[in-house]
Amino acid sequence: MVKGRLGNVFFERIMEDEDLADAIKKRAEKNDVKTGFFIVIGSLEKAVLGHFRNGKYNNLSFDGPLEIASGMGNIAVDEKGETIVHAHLTVSDDRGRAFGGHLMKGSPVGVTAELVIVQGLDVNWLRALDKKTGLKLLKLE
Repeated sequence: MVKGRLGNVFFERIMEDEDLADAIKKRAEKNDVKTGFFIVIGSLEKAVLGHFRNGKYNNLSFDGPLEIASGMGNIAVDEKGETIVHAHLTVSDDRGRAFGGHLMKGSPVGVTAELVIVQGLDVNWLRALDKKTGLKLLKLE
């Protein structure tokens, strides 16, 4: 465990048709957030959610419109300094059925999405390749 401080809090709107995963990363980079966490709500035209099993992501696609019932994740950088967004979503359809998983690219925003990013200070989150899983796992420094 490491201890840090909270920095700036950024409130952002993500526009219709923007890919949600790309939009979160873009806004983190725009605000120079290297370490932090976020919450997101809104709607999606469709969702691609991943489930990690047997060394790879199995992607499931859900057609919308969908509500983002809950969305959260963290922001870190990898060994090369690239921003890595790790996001999980729960989305619901017009019958109230809920689906959840790891947010993958290919999930365009519907009417809007509202994003809050909280910056972490005095702590560095690094995502480094784990040879066993093939994933970039979080290392706290």
